[in-house]
Amino acid sequence: MIVSGLAFAESCIGIGIFVSGAFLLIATTLLFNNDILGFYQIGMLAFAGALLGDQAGFWVGTRAGPRFHHTRLAQRYTKQLTRGEELVRKHGSFAIFIGRFIPAIRSLVPALLGVSGFGRRKYVILDVVACASWALALCLLTALGSTAIGQTLD
Repeated sequence: MIVSGLAFAESCIGIGIFVSGAFLLIATTLLFNNDILGFYQIGMLAFAGALLGDQAGFWVGTRAGPRFHHTRLAQRYTKQLTRGEELVRKHGSFAIFIGRFIPAIRSLVPALLGVSGFGRRKYVILDVVACASWALALCLLTALGSTAIGQTLD
């Protein structure tokens, strides 16, 4: 489905830098306004896509390890990478939650945590909570967007 695909794309390392969360918000608002999906479906699909994208990024980070910093992707996006690393150093576990809500580094934080050797079990637990919170926020923004469209059409 488009919701989980866009949520995955914007949170997946390498792809997320190019995919804006605005596409997802527009898609969810249109799907909701046209009675194609309800909030529950939107939330669950977005949650699943975001969680899969984050887990893929964490896996890449654990596999790449410190070599990640020498990849073409890392060298190309040095500014975002530096912001993500500062976030991880400064906030530790809380970086998972903060990073989930900052588009410019959303796709980098999971990989950075994987590179840093962050515990897998702890990461999965915290990421589930962060993705659920983010999916709920997406549903709230979809409702606001739906209300704004409804007022414009009246």
